[in-house]
Amino acid sequence: MLITAIESFVVSLPFDMGGPHPLFAGRPWDHLDILVVKVETDDNLVGWGEAFGHTAIPATKAALDTIIAPLLIGRDAGDINALTRAILHGTHLLGRNGPFVYAFSGVEIALWDLLGKRAGQPLWRLLGGGRTGDLPAYASLLHYGDEALVAKNTAAACAQGYRHIKLHETTRNAVRAARDASGAGSARIMLDVNCAWSPPVAREMAAALLEDGLLWLEEPVWPPEDVHGLASVRDCGIPIAAGENVAGVFGFKSLIEAGAIDIAQPSVTKIGGVGEMVRVIHLCQAHGIEVMPHSPYFGPGFVATIHIAAALVEKPMIEVLWLEMEANPFDPWVRAIEGKVRIPDRPGLGCDPDPNVLKRYTRGASTRTERRSKP
Repeated sequence: MLITAIESFVVSLPFDMGGPHPLFAGRPWDHLDILVVKVETDDNLVGWGEAFGHTAIPATKAALDTIIAPLLIGRDAGDINALTRAILHGTHLLGRNGPFVYAFSGVEIALWDLLGKRAGQPLWRLLGGGRTGDLPAYASLLHYGDEALVAKNTAAACAQGYRHIKLHETTRNAVRAARDASGAGSARIMLDVNCAWSPPVAREMAAALLEDGLLWLEEPVWPPEDVHGLASVRDCGIPIAAGENVAGVFGFKSLIEAGAIDIAQPSVTKIGGVGEMVRVIHLCQAHGIEVMPHSPYFGPGFVATIHIAAALVEKPMIEVLWLEMEANPFDPWVRAIEGKVRIPDRPGLGCDPDPNVLKRYTRGASTRTERRSKP
């Protein structure tokens, strides 16, 4: 099963987030942009992946099209471990946590999709799982900077069946607004501050938030690699979640050895794909660390997270961004219904895109890297 072509393109989806659109890395964020990766093999199978993502897409796509894809053409699509070792080692001087790893993550997810299709089994089955049906989800609200909007969207998420709500705010008043809007504590609140504070400020804020019943406090410390600073915040008593910004299994090893986290949050589109997610989960299980995958995505990366969590996470809960997409070619697998997401049961990821929706929302030209015919 040789890789004959790798294609990358951007699917751009209008969305409503229940408030004004924020800036993302200094740029207006008014569309959900998915960097879709399509991998074809010489036996006419097609696998779908998703590479991180958001405003990083130009850099990730350039890494994929110019370096990663050419290295993979003609290789055995089924030998995923060997490809992971070869490609990530071959590009390690270009960065161990950034566009090149993100780009390979998208391809690697597609390789697992291909493996499942060839075996006639869904990904969760390949990973040794047996859970079917659906999984609980939590609503991950975007940043509003407005307590009234926090309350409004928290109440709306609760009305749609969510029993866990994550905020992306930095004030205690926002947490209280969400708690009050949830209906006398009928939903648990989590707070993600996106590495907003130095360790001393983070400790002060954690102490102030201690009585507010947070399920977890996510990434309170800047920079995220300050594992000992993060550990000092954990001493304040609120469970600490982190991990979306670390590099691979050894990044999580550093967090665990520093005593910095209660909850690990690996991200399949950033960390190197499915295989590295599995290694991280096994590491965390060996050290008694809970896993809650990071998954604010909208395509194959999100669906891969569902499969992984269904197969390997003891008490899974899937992160779903609180917004309304105009459409999505990977429907219905990328939406929650009554606070739950469905586990696909078809081979591979089980979420091949709707070609008409895919065509309608693809922005710009695709880039295709393929094997040249022999002379």
